[in-house]
Amino acid sequence: MSFASEFKEFAMKGNVVDMAVGIIIGAAFGKIIASLVKDVIMPFVGSMLGGVDFSSLAYVLEEAHGEVAAVSIKYGLFIQSIVDFLIIAVAIFMAIKVMNSMKKKEEEAPAEAPPAPSNEEVLLGEIRDLLKK
Repeated sequence: MSFASEFKEFAMKGNVVDMAVGIIIGAAFGKIIASLVKDVIMPFVGSMLGGVDFSSLAYVLEEAHGEVAAVSIKYGLFIQSIVDFLIIAVAIFMAIKVMNSMKKKEEEAPAEAPPAPSNEEVLLGEIRDLLKK
């Protein structure tokens, strides 16, 4: 089997396609959450804390000299990233929780009883039993 045909077989499996769709949707969801935190949540939190702009919070290690930029630790952006992570983690947790509860309901649902035999099958069974006697 050639490399190309093996790869095609691998790529066409349902799990790989589902995973690719999940990654694409996850990346888009991450961007939405990053914008929500940066543009909505952190300005609100900053205003509640007395007008703090989290994106500009930094500890300067070395001042700028001429064309050399300042060296700083941008802990405000780090705090925004932590809030991003927490929101995404909670959303994923909730989605997995819902999927697991759906899966449990499917497993707990009793299997349907096999349909009762038709009249013809009952009669054929009786004939068979009579012939055995």
